[in-house]
Amino acid sequence: MCIDFLLDRFRERPERQAIVSPSGSCTFAELIEGQERWRSTLRREGIEPGTVVALAGDFTPASVALFLALTAGGAIVVPQRAGSAEIGRRDEIAQVQVRFDVDARDEVRLTRVERRADHELYEELRRRDHPGVVGFSSGTTGEPKAALHDLAVLIGTFRPPRTALSTFAFLLFDHLGGIRTMLHALANTVPIVATSDRSPETICRLIEEHRVELLPATPTFFNLLLLSGAHRRHDLSSLRVLTYGAEPMPQSTLDRLREGFPGVKLQQTYGMIEIGPLSTRSRADRSLWVKVGGGATEIRVVDGILQVRSPTNSLGYLNAPTPVTPDGWFVTGDAVVQDGEYLRFLGRKSEQINVGGQKVAPVEVESVIEAVEGVEEATVFGQANRLVGQIVCARVRTRGEVEEDELVRRVKAACRAELDRFKAPVKIEVLAAAPAGERVKKSRRVADGGR
Repeated sequence: MCIDFLLDRFRERPERQAIVSPSGSCTFAELIEGQERWRSTLRREGIEPGTVVALAGDFTPASVALFLALTAGGAIVVPQRAGSAEIGRRDEIAQVQVRFDVDARDEVRLTRVERRADHELYEELRRRDHPGVVGFSSGTTGEPKAALHDLAVLIGTFRPPRTALSTFAFLLFDHLGGIRTMLHALANTVPIVATSDRSPETICRLIEEHRVELLPATPTFFNLLLLSGAHRRHDLSSLRVLTYGAEPMPQSTLDRLREGFPGVKLQQTYGMIEIGPLSTRSRADRSLWVKVGGGATEIRVVDGILQVRSPTNSLGYLNAPTPVTPDGWFVTGDAVVQDGEYLRFLGRKSEQINVGGQKVAPVEVESVIEAVEGVEEATVFGQANRLVGQIVCARVRTRGEVEEDELVRRVKAACRAELDRFKAPVKIEVLAAAPAGERVKKSRRVADGGR
């Protein structure tokens, strides 16, 4: 059973806190008991290996114990966020047959669905007699893609012991990175601290209260945290590592993060729903250059796009062709530049802006704009143009009382001074509300307006 080594480690530290959440907390001994009860329930309810089971919840005692029980029972788990508007469509894509919904009181409701789960990738997983997990892309530009992973393989990557740091569960329960955060904490028997409120003030309060040592988050969140000043209002001396990923990090934000958290290690992470989390090593704390992979994981760059061949690659998409080369390399769609063993991520190829044949990486422009006084956050995107194909546009959120025309003038002046002419935004829209979504990431959807 692929979680045996996890349970053995839990038994070594039974009284240690395992999960802290608004719905309740538990020790590793209680987590063992919880997953054993759920395994009995699964057998009693006739939920057999290979059944596709949606688990809608958060990082709570019931949700985590049930996740472990489903894994031990050989189920194919579809993690979801409780109450998400996307649940219905995702159930259809994943061919969900059973649902477990965990509410805010950590109480669980079971629902059966009359549906066949006969996708050929499911059949492959059943032939292996392994549990699975389905991860969804964000779906910001269309229907989300569903990637199926062999969960026994993913869990196996956590078998070697690693540095044990109490961890904040920032990434969401339906995010493969969030599941990876949970498994890393469990495998090293350290507490995982969760909350449904991902505001900087709440997260800093919880870090102080529970002496959290590792905070994995997005560059957008770290920018909001620094601007809020919440890190100065709380004792965050327990923090040892900040990791960032899920979107490109602007150099200006990374520089401010280094200044705001002296003595704390900064590390870039990398992973996708299709390939799982890969090992990384940043060249330096202030550097966006990172080494990716190692061991059995291979990388290569073809026409500026990263390709990965790894044992943790998914079996494929449930609802789309999987971009894999004939020799087994997954084409990530991430644009990169290479310097020896190190890579620097420029963002998704689909987000690159083509101005008359010249490529513009949004993160490069965002870094310049976010260094301008009065700017809280910038999101750069392309807009169709009949003359040059696309033009560069920016949405800018202000900080404090700022005169809009003056801010636009300063932004344009900074871009003219520091960027090639074709990279400078043609349209700038000033916003009062933050463009980040519930996942605290930038959304580069085209918007009307600007000047």
